[in-house]
Amino acid sequence: MSAQAINIGINESDRLDIATGLSRLLADSYTLYLKTHYYHWNVTGPMFNTLHLMFETQYNELALAVDLIAERIRALGVYAPGTYLEFAKLTVIAEDTDVPKAQEMIKNLVAGQEAVVRTARSLFSVVEKANDEASADLLTQRIQLHEKTAWMLRSLLE
Repeated sequence: MSAQAINIGINESDRLDIATGLSRLLADSYTLYLKTHYYHWNVTGPMFNTLHLMFETQYNELALAVDLIAERIRALGVYAPGTYLEFAKLTVIAEDTDVPKAQEMIKNLVAGQEAVVRTARSLFSVVEKANDEASADLLTQRIQLHEKTAWMLRSLLE
């Protein structure tokens, strides 16, 4: 028995292109989740309590976001990546090789948040061409949240 064809008003080529882009967004988001969780566990210094709680809020939000992104990829008829190996190939966010000081953690997370924004923003041309409003809505929400989070983190550096 063959799988039923997907007929959601987006042709297969566009669905594959969108899913490929969303896979990069998923990898960036999951890598940022890992980095934020790592910092939550290991932050020290006078801003410990503030950063510990802030990082927890951020990684919890990212944990929910990766599920939404992966489910959108599946709705487009493509399997979502889900291994460290796949994410490492797809992400632009670098892993840490040590435990940075709190200020460096904040700077790294600003860069990570902004990287996710750039990845999300880069997908709009294919999403709009395909009239994929659901993916466009997801991207808009991700951009808005990551831009706000980057601003809040940057504010700690002033």
